[in-house]
Amino acid sequence: MADKRVCPVCGSTEFFFDRTRGELVCRVCGYVLEENVVDEGPEWRAFDPDQRARRARTGAPMTLMIHDKGLSTDIDWRDKDIHGNQITGMYRSKLRRLRMWQRRMRINDAAERNLAFALSELDRMAAQMRLPRRVKEAAAALYRKAVMKKLIRGRSIEGMVSAALYAACRMEGIPRTLDEIARVSKVTKKEIGRSYRFMARGLGLNLRPTSPIDYVDRFGDALGVSSKTKQRAKEILQEAIKRGITSGKGPTGLAAAALYVASLLEGEKKTQREVAEVAHVTEVTVRNRYKELVEKLNIKVPM
Repeated sequence: MADKRVCPVCGSTEFFFDRTRGELVCRVCGYVLEENVVDEGPEWRAFDPDQRARRARTGAPMTLMIHDKGLSTDIDWRDKDIHGNQITGMYRSKLRRLRMWQRRMRINDAAERNLAFALSELDRMAAQMRLPRRVKEAAAALYRKAVMKKLIRGRSIEGMVSAALYAACRMEGIPRTLDEIARVSKVTKKEIGRSYRFMARGLGLNLRPTSPIDYVDRFGDALGVSSKTKQRAKEILQEAIKRGITSGKGPTGLAAAALYVASLLEGEKKTQREVAEVAHVTEVTVRNRYKELVEKLNIKVPM
């Protein structure tokens, strides 16, 4: 911004910012072009590189994954001071007592205890499934809405958390099947499906049916096929959707069959068993979907 200005006294375009006075000054004649400029840098002073590395202008960002959104303070579990030295003696026991009371004060009532347990369970499940942060935040937001609308009452926390995670995956375009959610959950697939339908009605969720195309990249990566094969599988599925072949069929089985066909066409042959294991469907399902795609789309597969 400074290089576009011109000094009204000498016509110079060279300026410097005096941080101690908050002034923009001409280098040639010393004319003050601007004063009382707000310094947007940190308000602390750092005297060594360690301090500059540790300190920051703000704290951690607000997150829905913590019951109090990360707005409260927390005492570190390590018994060390600011310089990294070990705390010993009575100060150590005092610190542990403070840490205990701090934990108790952060969770005041039953509602907060419910939320704290649910979000820790959500974090555990998402970590096991290697889901990105945006999915966890979306699931936490759904669960919080369910709590506000009193949909949790009388239902298991694990079931509603699993349902929120399932819905968030679909909302964010990286769907997971009920079987995959049930594998890391503490409740059954049937319970998750029931909780999801109840949550969808209560929150007015109107999610589109999962497309088999959404599963291609993940299954393709697990099979180790090239991007060309994955793209070919997507083209096959797009044509199948256009012709109405996918109606009433499971998306995972269709994605697996399309990848199997594409692997044959691109010379990266995979067996039906390999594809079925990756998609968590039976070989019979892959075989049936494969026959439908080949016959109805008139695909000539090399033997």
